[in-house]
Order: sequence, then C-alpha cells, then structure tokens
Amino acid sequence: MADTQSAVSEQVPQDGADQASETARMNMIQAINSAMDVMMARDAGVVVMGEDVGYFGGVFRATAGLQKKYGKTRVFDTPITECGIIGVAVGMGAYGLRPVPEIQFADYIYPALDQLVSEAARLRYRSSGEFTAPITVRSPFGGGIFGGQTHSQSPEGLFTHMSGIKTVIPSTPYDAKGLLIAAIEDNDPTIFFEPKRIYNGPFNGHWDRPAENWSKHPAGAVPEGYYKIPLGKANVVREGQAVTMLAYGTMVHVCAQVVADTGVDAEIIDLRTLVPLDIETIEASVKKTGRCLIVHEATRTAGFGAELSALVQERCFYHLEAPVERVTGFDTPYPHSLEWAYFPGPVRIGQALKKILKD
Repeated sequence: MADTQSAVSEQVPQDGADQASETARMNMIQAINSAMDVMMARDAGVVVMGEDVGYFGGVFRATAGLQKKYGKTRVFDTPITECGIIGVAVGMGAYGLRPVPEIQFADYIYPALDQLVSEAARLRYRSSGEFTAPITVRSPFGGGIFGGQTHSQSPEGLFTHMSGIKTVIPSTPYDAKGLLIAAIEDNDPTIFFEPKRIYNGPFNGHWDRPAENWSKHPAGAVPEGYYKIPLGKANVVREGQAVTMLAYGTMVHVCAQVVADTGVDAEIIDLRTLVPLDIETIEASVKKTGRCLIVHEATRTAGFGAELSALVQERCFYHLEAPVERVTGFDTPYPHSLEWAYFPGPVRIGQALKKILKD
C-alpha cells in the first residue's frame, strides 16, 4: 500500500519519455517552466504569451528566462486584455502554431470566455476538421495566498461544462510537467489550471501551511527532458478498501494528510484531468470500496463534484454502501479574511469520513 505521507510516490517517465533524462528536484513552478522550455526547444511553433510573461517572467515567475532564451517573437508580453490574448491565440492556432497563453489569475479569465467557448472550443467542429485550436491556456487558480476575491477563485466547473475544451489540474511537479507537455501537443484547446497554494511545496504535517519544500518530497523528482502523462488518466495515489476519495490539485494533499491523521483505509484518486475524465478508474475503485467522498475547493452548487456524484450514482449504485458525500467550498463570494475556514480541511473532511463510514 502506498505511503500516505508521501501522497504521490516516485514515478517513472512514460509515454515517449526520454529514459536517459536526468532527474532534478523541482517545485511546481520550475516544472511548468521546464515543460515550456522542453516544448519550445522541440517545436518552433510553440509560443508563450501573456501579461508580464516576457522580461518579468510572469507574476509567479513560471516563464522566467524563456524570453531571453527564445527571443521576443516567441515569448512576448501582451496588453491587459484577456479577450484579446485568447482571441489572438485562437488565430495563431488556426494558422498552425501552438500558443501557450497565460492568464495571470483564473479570476481574470472571464472576459475571455466568449473567445474560449464560441471560437476555440468549436473551431475544429465548425470547420469539419480543417482548422484546430491547439492552445493551452495556463492560469494559477484557487486560494492559499490571501489574494482576496479577485485572485483566489476556482472556476474549473465552468470549463468542464463547455464541450470541446479539456480541463487539466495537476497536484505535483512531476504531473505538472508531464500533463503540460501533453496539453501543448494536443490539438484541442486545454485549460491548464495550476493550484498556486502548492506552487512551492506540499502541505504535509499542517494542512494550512507548507511544512516542507518539494525538493524534499518524492513527487518533486522531475525528469529534466521530455516526457508526458496522457490526458484522461487518473492516478491512484493511495490504495485502500474502506472508502474512495476523489480529489484534484491541492485537495489531493489535504486528503492524504487527513487519511494519515485518522488512519482510515481510504483509496485516494487524483483525477489529474477533469475533461477527459478517467471514469473507469473511479468506477473500479468505488465498486471495490462501496463508498465515495468527493473533495474540491470550488463552491458546492454546480461544482465538478456534482457531476462526479451523478456519475458514481449512475455507474455504481448497486455497489454503494452509503450515499456519496461531498466536501467543498461554501456557496459564498470568496471570503478573504476567512480563507482558511473556506477551504475543505481536516475537520470537515474528517466529519464526512465518519458519516460515510457509519452508514
């Protein structure tokens, strides 16, 4: 059985990885930077664009050094116009490039919704495959930095509802690099949300602050060369028999810590990609355990957990020993001063585990 404290154990490069590539210890920001660096070196059509991504290297420094290495025509700053950034990216993709636009915070993505939904998501279908929109929209999302209402939202549910868009959320540096490379190579538009609460390290020991850096964590071991993780393949980070816990991003680590503290024999599944969803792995786990707990940071109503709950009910009804439970953010505007109370944490997750195991 996997060690819960490690959350995600050392992994082996897969799917076309350079097996000779040396491994380095990276945090998530460094792994994301490495993914873009690798892809820009492999494919001259990969371009990086966004507000302050050039000389400044991005607000979180995820693009640091790329403009100096690849020049201002491949890594360039844009005006503060999210609609314009994505609109230009869609045109670049139709022309044959592979743009990787950055939206500084997920909260700023709303002005670009029309370009994403009406243009990017539909381009391949409306042109009968003549044109595609191979764009990968990177954006930090979620709370954890006391950024307030306009720097802390989790809007992933919006994009999972839009046909034609893929939605990816990594939980470790290893996954972040492999999934980002896969997204950049994909011919469909992808929203790549990066949980900024774990940009620099995992949350072990204390759920409310990083107790160690990724450099000391097994999941911080990242191949320096090319490798990718297929979109639509979940990761069972801990095997168990009592209950299935479904999570993604930061919540994978919070769930792992709760399981370590309570001793519950839970199976923890990191979804990795919400669309496409690895429903087969979910179904097999729930049919084994008979119970399912879903954890995500976004608001409860119409959150992605509602879709997960419906799918589990439809596919696993006769195997369920208890109702499917959800632990989520609250249905309120993001509470700056009460940020840590808003997050699903040990108390609420622990209460949900007790309830589902009692039934």
